[in-house]
Amino acid sequence: MPKTIRNEYDKKLSYDNLMRAHNLSKKGKGYRKELILFNLKQEEYIMWLYEKLKTGKYKHGGYTVFYITEPKQRRIEKSRYIDRIVHRWVVDNFLEPYFVPTFISTSYACLQKRGMHKACLDVQKAMKHLSRTWKNYCILKMDIAKYFENINKDILYNILKRKIQDKKLLWLLEKIIYSNEGKCGLAIGNYTSQMFANIYLNEVDQYAKHKLHCKYYFRYLDDTVILLKTKEEAKQVKGQIETFLKQKLGLQLNKKTQIFKSKQGVNFCGYKINEYRLKIRDRGKRKLKKKIKEMKYKIKTKQISSNEAKKYLSGHMGYIKYGNVKNLTTKLFYIENDE
Repeated sequence: MPKTIRNEYDKKLSYDNLMRAHNLSKKGKGYRKELILFNLKQEEYIMWLYEKLKTGKYKHGGYTVFYITEPKQRRIEKSRYIDRIVHRWVVDNFLEPYFVPTFISTSYACLQKRGMHKACLDVQKAMKHLSRTWKNYCILKMDIAKYFENINKDILYNILKRKIQDKKLLWLLEKIIYSNEGKCGLAIGNYTSQMFANIYLNEVDQYAKHKLHCKYYFRYLDDTVILLKTKEEAKQVKGQIETFLKQKLGLQLNKKTQIFKSKQGVNFCGYKINEYRLKIRDRGKRKLKKKIKEMKYKIKTKQISSNEAKKYLSGHMGYIKYGNVKNLTTKLFYIENDE
């Protein structure tokens, strides 16, 4: 794979590639009104989109804003469906194949064959190793304050420009990045935003691994764990990364950033991790119990079938099977087998 992207926009822009992006974007969302209406004339809409992208007349639409409260309140900006097809096309054809290979192996968020479970298991494996080699060590746990809200669009665009020499692709990326208001802040609902967020913090990853030589460094989106030999070393690394974040990326660490003794373990990706145990945090348990109770009620009142409940909860099965949650596993088992 070339180090820079040149003259790829027109090669990747085709009716078939846009249709493929549409088919991937609509998975699991076929019941939504906007998608039903789009599907009625999908060939016409895709051809229209192709012409707009080909001639440079494409304009990113506005957003529908709503809020979610779990796990905390967030402002979600939802783009038009046709814009979401463009986002998918950009990620699948440019951002993923060219940028992901440059990421460090211990960056985990939204990447194939990685994810939160691998992140936790890799942290635990490193902790076991260090308990044998160092016996005692320190854990630097870092969180970035309001990460998505504080991503500087100009800095992000300049990071992308270092690798992208294709003027047409840069034109389109500019349309997407600056499609919502403000100098800072990505639209959380966009498919591109997770990848942009990873590309942005890859700057810190490279600095920590290659300049600071942090061997045991693990990041899942804006949460980072670094295992270091002494508290003094942890303090020094924290200060250096704090300075880099502020000067290079316009970001700050939040108050949850702390240094722990190895025996205390660390909260990471929803688990409390120590050398021999992954334990789901109490907040996660409460959330799961609430969902299980809701599903059992809906099955009882015939609102959904047990198979539908199983599909809804399938994502949680992978989450809890690593934790010490026998009671929750039993309850989920009964839902799955209650026909």
